[in-house]
Amino acid sequence: MVRRVGALLATDEGSAELAVGARRVRFQSGELGQALADGEVIKVFAFRGAMHYLSPEDGGAYLALRAAGRQWELASWHKYYKLGAADWPAFRESVREALEQGPLTITELGAAVTRKAAYRHLRPVFDDGAGTLIKPLMWQGDMSFGPLRDGQHTFQRLANIPRWGEVWDLDEAGRYAIMSYFRSYGPATHDHIHYWLGEGLSAGRKRLQGWLAQVQGQLVAVDVDGDTAYVLSEDVDALMAARPSEAVRFLPGHDPWVMGPGTKDEHVVPLAHRTPVTRKANLVIAGGVVSGTWSRKGGEVAITWFEANGAPPRQALDEQADRLATMAGQPLRSTLQVV
Repeated sequence: MVRRVGALLATDEGSAELAVGARRVRFQSGELGQALADGEVIKVFAFRGAMHYLSPEDGGAYLALRAAGRQWELASWHKYYKLGAADWPAFRESVREALEQGPLTITELGAAVTRKAAYRHLRPVFDDGAGTLIKPLMWQGDMSFGPLRDGQHTFQRLANIPRWGEVWDLDEAGRYAIMSYFRSYGPATHDHIHYWLGEGLSAGRKRLQGWLAQVQGQLVAVDVDGDTAYVLSEDVDALMAARPSEAVRFLPGHDPWVMGPGTKDEHVVPLAHRTPVTRKANLVIAGGVVSGTWSRKGGEVAITWFEANGAPPRQALDEQADRLATMAGQPLRSTLQVV
């Protein structure tokens, strides 16, 4: 599932689990954490600098795009961390050596790395969490988040994950990431690509335009409400055979359903309802469109349905509330408000 959506936001484990559970017939709490421990997914700083789950197979492509800006070579980076571009390879090697025997907390990693005189000045940085310092170490494929230990994040070598390959060649990664986006979210426009890979990974507009030109022969233009969008040529038949759905789903805030195309895409997020979506409200999706929100407090699920979408589909809403209760492992009473 993580590979299918490209990237899954991991800043809230409960929301990440709900996003997975909503797309599977059966799901038990804790499966996502177990998948991380088993190396079936990786967790890294990726899109918009936030923690995301990626597949080990595709992660190297997205990290290549994120690393393209080479943040660690900036003068401001050198000034703040006292690490120049020439110092960076040796620092990376020290981090990899520290993680060779297994996952470490940030405190443990800092203690190991700053034993060397060259990095002693970084001890306060590690004591403060080292959030910015460690991001490029993930983008370059040196490390990722490991399993939680007593509620604390750990960090592990990516090379120790069997399904991990390496950070991809940049041009190969760019073409692949674009094709993967159309496969997951097409029909899509070039603006969608710039949003997902440009704004999301800082891949660079000029690079993206070049890669789009290179894959254009594998795309087919289609009309979407008067706008030109594109799908993979291999997906055209499936698109033409598709029929509108009235399915209702409860999704967490910032679910890939809205973050993939972006909250500015009015085919998915009507303009009148964009504010709660950007503020990470839990979503009621009907027919693929944001049609309401939901919240859970204790044993109650409060559902808000947007009146502009017509009469609320009460049976479908009740079924989703029951599914949420199953995932939560406790009975939940639902209430409905139309606004």
